[in-house]
Amino acid sequence: MEILSLEKELKENSYPGRGIVIGRTKDGTKAVTAYFIMGRSTNSRNRVFVEDGEGIRTQAFDPAKLEDPSLIIYAPVRVLGNKTIVTNGDQTDTIYEGLDRQMTFEQSLRCREFEPDGPNYTPRISGVLHIENGHYNFAMSILKSADGNPEACNRYTFAYQEAVVGEGRFIHTYKGDGNPLPSFEGEPKRVAIPDTIDACTDLLWNSLNEDNKVSLFVRYIDIATGEYETRIVNKNK
Repeated sequence: MEILSLEKELKENSYPGRGIVIGRTKDGTKAVTAYFIMGRSTNSRNRVFVEDGEGIRTQAFDPAKLEDPSLIIYAPVRVLGNKTIVTNGDQTDTIYEGLDRQMTFEQSLRCREFEPDGPNYTPRISGVLHIENGHYNFAMSILKSADGNPEACNRYTFAYQEAVVGEGRFIHTYKGDGNPLPSFEGEPKRVAIPDTIDACTDLLWNSLNEDNKVSLFVRYIDIATGEYETRIVNKNK
């Protein structure tokens, strides 16, 4: 699989929906994750990311305009010890609780499916980064309808042991814009990872479609110490 440019992947897709990037810097010292949200409706666009402990949560920018909070208000990022969980929905809490009960990432998601937002049936995408004793591995998951058929859920988990330096994986909810929105297909894309958190933040935010982008979270974690830096960018200010 060739290494793709995050910039090119995003600039050529006006609506990837929500996306997760997980990887490692070229010098091998930092674990990297990013999560972005986009929106087409007023309700989806009426959001910001705010810090919540070691993680983040979504929040209505204008509470008076909030219509249905069920699929748009959640904690995309939570931290459990040496594990960082990143998802596009309230399955963040499901994974957190499962891992806390000594279940695996995959087992934790067995009770969840794609979102009940027919006809799109938006996939649930999730990731977990695990850093321990100088070792770093991660896994990603997508739960999606069976080619638009809500009667069946297809579950895919991808595990990456000893994350490769200078590269990462990128998964997003939709192949592109459409009606209904077509779900992501295949394994997470292999992408190059910027060396610094500011370079990564600028690249991602500037590459997302100007009309549809809503919020971006980026975190670089020192693999040796566990210390991290975070950037949050919100279109609504």
